[in-house]
Amino acid sequence: MSPSLSYRSLGRSATQWTLVAALALIAFGVWGTLSAHETKPAAQESGDALDQALNKPEAETTDPPAEDDWEEEEEKLRPFMAPPKNGKPLTKEGRAWIDREKNLVIVDGRIALRKGLLEMFACTPRTKEHESIVVVSCKAFVIHAGLLAVGAEPGTPVKFAPEFKPPTGTQIDIYVEWKDEKGKDHRVKAQKWIRDDRSKKQMDLPWVFAGSGFVHNEVTGASRYLAEDGDLVCVANFSSALLDVPAEVSSDNASLLFEAYTDRIPPLNWPVRLVFDPLLEDEKKAAEKEAAEKAAAEKKPAETTEKAEETEEAEKESSDSDKTAETPKPATNEPTEPTEPSSDEGESESESESESESEGEK
Repeated sequence: MSPSLSYRSLGRSATQWTLVAALALIAFGVWGTLSAHETKPAAQESGDALDQALNKPEAETTDPPAEDDWEEEEEKLRPFMAPPKNGKPLTKEGRAWIDREKNLVIVDGRIALRKGLLEMFACTPRTKEHESIVVVSCKAFVIHAGLLAVGAEPGTPVKFAPEFKPPTGTQIDIYVEWKDEKGKDHRVKAQKWIRDDRSKKQMDLPWVFAGSGFVHNEVTGASRYLAEDGDLVCVANFSSALLDVPAEVSSDNASLLFEAYTDRIPPLNWPVRLVFDPLLEDEKKAAEKEAAEKAAAEKKPAETTEKAEETEEAEKESSDSDKTAETPKPATNEPTEPTEPSSDEGESESESESESESEGEK
C-alpha cells in the first residue's frame, strides 16, 4: 500500500522545487554573462589589428609551429650564422633582427627546395616548403612589424576582380647571405635564385610590401594574420601575400611562371640569411637624382666631344684657306711681254734726257 501524502507534505515538496528552479536560473544567468564577456569580438578591443597580433601571437595561426619546432630550427642555424653586428632581436621565437642604422630587417632561414616550380621565394615553417626556396625561422607578422619599424609603408594586396590590379607598397630589395663549404662569404640578390620556366632567364621583377591582411574570428575574438599560411615572399600573386611581385603572375599550378635556379642554390637545409632592404622615399629620390646626374654626366662629355670636333674642323678649314691665300703662284719659263711705261715714267725719262743734252751743250 503506497503511503498517503498529506497537504503539508505536498506544500513542502512544491517549495523545495521552486527553490531549486530559482537557483538554476541564477546559475544560468551568471554563466551567460561570463560567456558573453569571454567571446567579445576583436573589433571591440582597443588597438589596431597589428598590435593585437603582436601582443597575442598564439592567435596568429590555427596551426603554429610547436615550441620544440622553433628550438629545432634555431639549433640547426646557430652553429652557422652568428647574429648580425647591429641587429636588435625582433622575437624570442626564431631568429629575426632589425638594424635601425641601416633600416634593415634580417631573418635567418634554410634551403627548403632547389628544383621545381615556385609560388614563393620564402615561406614560414610548416606551410609551403614544397614550392618555396627558403623557409624562414620566424613568423610572418614579425617581418611585417620590422618593416614598419624601419619606415616601409604597406600598400594594397593584388586584386583580381572586377579587373586585375597589381599589388602596391614600398619596394623591398632582398639579399641572400651564406657561407659555402670553405667558409667563403656570399651575398646575392634573391632574384638570382629564380628564373623564368620558359625562357630560363633570371627573374627581374622586384618585390613590394603588399602587407597581407587579417581575418577576425567573431566567435573567439581572435585575429589571424593571413601571411602565416605561408604567403611570405611570393613570385605568384596572392591576396594574402606579405611581399608580392607588382605584375600579373598566375598562381594556378598549371600556369606557374618561375622555377628555382638550381645551379645557383646551396644544398638542401643549408643555412642562409635574408636581408630585407626597403627602398624608402628619401633613398628613392636620392637614387633617382644620382641616376639623373650620372646620365647628365655621360651626356655632357659626348656634347663636349661633338663641339670640340666641330671647332677643330672649323679651325682646320680656316687654316687651309689661309694657306691657300699665302702660297705664291709657281714660276713659269714662258717669256713675258715687255710692259710699256706709264705716262709718269715717260715724262720722267724725257726730263732726264733734256737735262743731259743741256749739260752737253754747255
